[in-house]
Amino acid sequence: MFEKLVAIEPIGVDAEHVEKLKTLCREYAAYEDIPQSPEEVIRRIGDADGVLVSFTTLIPRAVIEACPNIRYIGMCCSLYDEQSANVDIPCCREKGIAVAGIRDYGDPGVTEFGISRLVDLLHGFGEHQWKERPTELTGVKCGIVGLGTTGILMADALRFFGAEVYYYSRTRKPEQEEKGFTYLPLPELLEKCEIISTHLNKNTILLHEKEFEQMGNGKILLNTAIGPSFHVPALKKWLEGSRQNYYICDETGMTGCHEELANLPHVLYTPRYAGSGVQCTQRLSQKVTENVENFLKEHK
Repeated sequence: MFEKLVAIEPIGVDAEHVEKLKTLCREYAAYEDIPQSPEEVIRRIGDADGVLVSFTTLIPRAVIEACPNIRYIGMCCSLYDEQSANVDIPCCREKGIAVAGIRDYGDPGVTEFGISRLVDLLHGFGEHQWKERPTELTGVKCGIVGLGTTGILMADALRFFGAEVYYYSRTRKPEQEEKGFTYLPLPELLEKCEIISTHLNKNTILLHEKEFEQMGNGKILLNTAIGPSFHVPALKKWLEGSRQNYYICDETGMTGCHEELANLPHVLYTPRYAGSGVQCTQRLSQKVTENVENFLKEHK
């Protein structure tokens, strides 16, 4: 059992599982806003030995060293690798602090968001219409950049609607190619495809000015990553190049670049988290709670 378990920011866990978490510690504390400084993070953690955090707040070495009682950090968000994590995992490893994250909880909702926004734009169901006449996804060349769980779901959905699906990934995916997805090197994919959908780890920037030049105009860029998958000035320059260039994202994709992008005319920004439906919350809550339970079983 933890002496004190603290959620230092909103973590998206439902009420049922919060009650479960409370049974796993002597004291439970939760904050409903995002801390605005490392000093505030340190204050909130205090003498807690268990910490829960979402993807918004950084827990760097300075915070970890200032809170010597920490023995567990539960990331209530996707953890794919150390480089993209908002927790200093190497520092935690040095100090014997366990870090556990989750995966595959919001992907269906993110995919539904992407498809719905593309359909709106292609058919002109909203304020904007991509081309002069309404367009189906049928036959449209779509490129998936990053073929993880969300990328595969998006590729499957696009193919269901009749799109031609191509992909770029760090490693080839033979099992996906057997389904009809065609691998292309990134420059070829950007040039060939009319819709580019990026599904990358946080802090992975693949699209710079050169890549946008390879894309050319009359294209749609959809981003499901946490934060930009591109160099922001390069995207702005590309958007200015044609009235048929569009960028689509939700609140997650706008992380860190609201001021620069949110109000641009061809940025179709939805100020909500796509992966926040009831089912997503249930999956997240269960996985976060199971991680805490597993840690305590291993450290009796």
